[in-house]
Amino acid sequence: MLNDRNQAKPASPGVSIEGVRINLPTLHAAADQAIRRAARGEGFTLFTVNLDHLVKLASNEAFRGVYRRATYVTADGWPVVWLAGRKNAKLERATGADLVEPLCQAAADRDLGVYFVGPGPKAQAGALEKLTQRFKGLRIAGAEAPQLPSGAGPAMLAAMDLEAMAQRINASDARICFVSLGAPKQEILADALAARCPGVGFICVGAALDFISGQAQRAPRWMQQGKLEWFWRLANDPRRLAVRYAECAMLFAVLAIGATAAQVASPVTASEPRGVLR
Repeated sequence: MLNDRNQAKPASPGVSIEGVRINLPTLHAAADQAIRRAARGEGFTLFTVNLDHLVKLASNEAFRGVYRRATYVTADGWPVVWLAGRKNAKLERATGADLVEPLCQAAADRDLGVYFVGPGPKAQAGALEKLTQRFKGLRIAGAEAPQLPSGAGPAMLAAMDLEAMAQRINASDARICFVSLGAPKQEILADALAARCPGVGFICVGAALDFISGQAQRAPRWMQQGKLEWFWRLANDPRRLAVRYAECAMLFAVLAIGATAAQVASPVTASEPRGVLR
């Protein structure tokens, strides 16, 4: 039976960036909400929106649909945090890579089963070995590294045996499932599985397991804090990321100009009714 997650949305309206509602302002809030809901056995999806997602959302209706149904969304990346700030919303960067370890610790403390979907077999095995070493009592309820069909939408889902995967996850008694397959595939798959696994929280974490396993190296902390993680990734994989980051830069420029213009205009707009309405 499909689960309607919209009936259990958080009360806070959050802030919208290009139609995406961000309703978890910090990493701590994201981890806290996720583990509380998982402990109650209430299913959810948690996505971390960044500029790359916003670019893909413009051309992928399936991606837009899953974001509309998302239970929780955080800001992944300083440009999204900056854009929210132009709307007087205080956000902190909360990435999928930063969520895995605190949630594994919390799950181990509460004896909650954790399931892993993706990335590849080698990275997954390496990451799970390190996570179980770091967090004593972490219960790995199950793991699989599916080879997803091409495309990212209904055709991808139609080519998969979703029911069988959902049955495995439900039978595992997992309360949290990390999906590490890259956007938009991971969000589209997480949304479809969440509808079939009403007691599981699906958290999309991108390259988190690649970082944990050592298959990929994350930017040093000083570069993360200096808002230069994008530069680190571009320097390490220019052929794959150059076009993506160029598209992100163009979108950010357009949104930044619009946000700045709106902020400048808002005092005038706000003052007009006071001069007209008595």
